[in-house]
Amino acid sequence: MTLERPLIANEGDTRTPETPRTTSVLTVAVPVFNERETLLEIVRQVRGATLPAGVEREIILVDDGSTDGTTELLRSDVESRFADVRVLYHAQNRGKGAGIISAVAAAQGDFLVVQDADLEYDPNEFPLLLAPMLTGKADVVYGSRFLGKIAGMKGANLLANRLLTGATNLLFPGARITDEATCYKMFRLSVLRSFPLKAQRFDFCPEVTAKVLKRGYRIHEVPITYRARTEAQGKKIRWTDGVDALWTLLKYRFTD
Repeated sequence: MTLERPLIANEGDTRTPETPRTTSVLTVAVPVFNERETLLEIVRQVRGATLPAGVEREIILVDDGSTDGTTELLRSDVESRFADVRVLYHAQNRGKGAGIISAVAAAQGDFLVVQDADLEYDPNEFPLLLAPMLTGKADVVYGSRFLGKIAGMKGANLLANRLLTGATNLLFPGARITDEATCYKMFRLSVLRSFPLKAQRFDFCPEVTAKVLKRGYRIHEVPITYRARTEAQGKKIRWTDGVDALWTLLKYRFTD
């Protein structure tokens, strides 16, 4: 579907329509599915992360039909406590991509970054991704785990990531990226709204990568840290998602 920028003002924004905004706003999109154990900690980290001067934050959590008590925790301990956090709810599980699409539709910021709720990525590294944006050097920035520090990633996952990134560089000559599957993807919101987003699940990542590259945007990468969690800790991605990702890259190389 095609996403259009909402015309409503930011909640709590006292500016009149004629008053120019002197700050930039970073929308932090947090798709959530069955993350009761880490939910409050990731909210604390995102709210507390230091941002560059002149940058404000907008936090949007999207509960994707959780069944482990996450929904109730969002209502009782997040919505009721934090006025700066917006929560959207899906009636049933639709997938990570669907959660991100909902956040993009609701976002009112200038930039948007995807933040997983599982504590694998550190919100204190937002300034690293923002720096090329704020200087006008980039419209799309990926945080590369392979340029930074990785802890706990299994060999099979490492190989799958390498293969997926290699396929990206092969299908899109000139891409020269090192980490296609990173969660830390930051965009100017206008870029995300310039093409339709269709992927509902983990195939969001290869879809958005293919579409920004196909439209001539260069993906700027910065090094980040990454601490992998295990399946026992709730990691949800499976080998079949890797197959879907490869197919998605191939599909959007030749179609829209």
